[in-house]
Amino acid sequence: MSLHISPALRDASARWADHLRGVEGRAEATVAAYTADLRGFLAFLTEHLGGAPGPSALARMAQADMRAWMARERARGLSARSLARALSSVKSFARWLADHDGVEVTAILATRAPRVARKLPRPLAEEAARAMLDTAPAQATERWIAARDAAVLTLLYGCGLRISEALGLDAGLLPLGESLRISGKGGKERVVPVIAPARDAVAAYATACPHPLVPGTALFRGLRGGPLNPRLVARTMERARMQLGLPASATPHALRHSFATHLLDAGGDLRAIQDLLGHASLATTEGYTAVDTARLLEVYASAHPKA
Repeated sequence: MSLHISPALRDASARWADHLRGVEGRAEATVAAYTADLRGFLAFLTEHLGGAPGPSALARMAQADMRAWMARERARGLSARSLARALSSVKSFARWLADHDGVEVTAILATRAPRVARKLPRPLAEEAARAMLDTAPAQATERWIAARDAAVLTLLYGCGLRISEALGLDAGLLPLGESLRISGKGGKERVVPVIAPARDAVAAYATACPHPLVPGTALFRGLRGGPLNPRLVARTMERARMQLGLPASATPHALRHSFATHLLDAGGDLRAIQDLLGHASLATTEGYTAVDTARLLEVYASAHPKA
């Protein structure tokens, strides 16, 4: 899509993207998402103003203009969550423009994001998590693939890894030690303890794997030896959850949620769990306390004699 904006605004948006990469250290996928949001906003502005906007057009924007953009986005089907993200991207650019080029962008920065209902994590019960770790690997027709699936799922549930983090592990880490240094979202690093069952599961997989697991290559492999596709892990869990009668929320990410929730149930400290999960904000981790509260209320409602 060609974007009709002034050369000055085009140059500013390119410099902002470079700032995201170089100064803020944003991942390329994040930069692409932010710039796509900004392009959508500037495309609206071109249509809204009837001409190619420049930095001064952003300075002249009023709250009514921002409301018009947000209304248009909702009308074309954008969810409140996606719109909030788009607004965050636009504000990021506006703030950078104010700091670097001295453009006054009060109306943009003062715009409030739409209210987004927080989605509570949906963990598995402890018995269901254990059943999943037993049942999912049994879907495999080859012994080494069963060992691989057991190792991956044990890392998700036993260490709280994201599926991308588990599948991003390098074979050079073998044999696994008592901890892993994980580079998570936004390059944020954390040290994760590796429990003995996870070390044992990975060791069993490494012994059974027919492909050479040399440093610089993926630890977890697909059938032909390439890096394991996360969709295959999800598909394995889909089949297992149907066997076990579990809901559609029983996904690889649910094992990470289960890790956090079960630690919290056992008396784990919320800030320690935040560090283990690699959450940038404690507010994200606090979502697990809401899960715990919701479960307590369910028990109360079903079991209390006065309920």
